[in-house]
Amino acid sequence: MHLKRYTIAALLWIALVGWFVYAFVTADAQKINFFGTMLPALPTALWVIVPLLVLYLASVAHMWFYSFLGSFQRRKYEKDYEKLINAVVDAYLGKANRHYEFKTPRYKLLGMLLENTELKPMNDIAGSVGNDKIDKILEIIKQIEAGEVVEMKQFGLRSENPLVIANNRNRYKKGDLSAEKVLNAPEKYSKVLAQEVFEEYVLTAPLANIERYKEFMTPKALNRLFARINADEHRLEIGTDKLVEFINMLELGADDFVTISKTLSNSDMLPEQRMELFELLSTKNEKATDAYLYTLYDLEMVSKAAEILDILPKDEHKNFRAYKALRECGQNFNIDMFV
Repeated sequence: MHLKRYTIAALLWIALVGWFVYAFVTADAQKINFFGTMLPALPTALWVIVPLLVLYLASVAHMWFYSFLGSFQRRKYEKDYEKLINAVVDAYLGKANRHYEFKTPRYKLLGMLLENTELKPMNDIAGSVGNDKIDKILEIIKQIEAGEVVEMKQFGLRSENPLVIANNRNRYKKGDLSAEKVLNAPEKYSKVLAQEVFEEYVLTAPLANIERYKEFMTPKALNRLFARINADEHRLEIGTDKLVEFINMLELGADDFVTISKTLSNSDMLPEQRMELFELLSTKNEKATDAYLYTLYDLEMVSKAAEILDILPKDEHKNFRAYKALRECGQNFNIDMFV
């Protein structure tokens, strides 16, 4: 009940009780002994309404006290609600090392979950949430996903943040950010973006520049680089030692080596250089053996491939042994079917 309404109702009730006693019970005056002190004579109706007034004042004090406590509790919930909104925003932004101190148990539970969660909108709900902070972030995410460039400095995100990377990727695609700028400052634009940029950079860059930024080499960039060897367009001439150096920069598996050999088979690389490359690689890394065998069979060096298989353990390279057996039976299949 509102205090003003309660006060009006209580005073009316007290006045009615006093009037009823004075008009219908007694109009006499009474003296009351209050703990040994004789109080002056007052109408009986007045003595009746005095306890009611005391009760009214006590109830008002009681309500005010708990209203005061309730206001503190409401402030805690309001502050925790604001923190929760910030936690939702940070979760959408993908911020690292997020932490908020919540005062209320329910928000503390939600806050703990959000601290360890990344949110991503499944549908376009920007502008329809009803909270300015969240709507703003959702609109920014929508713009970035649409390939637009937005201002991200205000959020203080790290360069490795996925949204920052995506935004810088949009800047690069729009020409606002050059490949050299990204490759020269990977700590500012993130190594992930630098590797993506390098994968495009190797398509046209001269060998000297590729060597300058070779720390960003990836299997995809390596294959694109090898595809340019002796090609008609953006031609590169690279010695075997340099090719080995590029390959040794990466932790490649057997399938990766085979993929490189397939790439080189579609390039204009000399067969002799290709064989020399994989022979050298296989002597230093057994994971390159499959690629060497594939290269030999692809180049129709059947006898040499058979010689190598004969000296390898019998329980290894079963796919090539099956291919060898079929060739010996007069069956000529494409070696690509066996790798």
